[in-house]
Amino acid sequence: MSDHSDDQSPAPTDEAPTETPIQRALREKQEAIAARPKPPRGGRFQREQARRIKTGAARPWSSK
Repeated sequence: MSDHSDDQSPAPTDEAPTETPIQRALREKQEAIAARPKPPRGGRFQREQARRIKTGAARPWSSK
């Protein structure tokens, strides 16, 4: 005479049923931020950013 209700756990779902509206809003916000286009990585652009050189400063003739 064992109780089988303790043996079974609820099936995992995509969304937790206990997610509050605030948690849902935060999750959606983080997903939107992650989906934004990322700045280029590596190369000259990153080196200039690391040195805090304004992009295009090496070509003063182009800033007229």
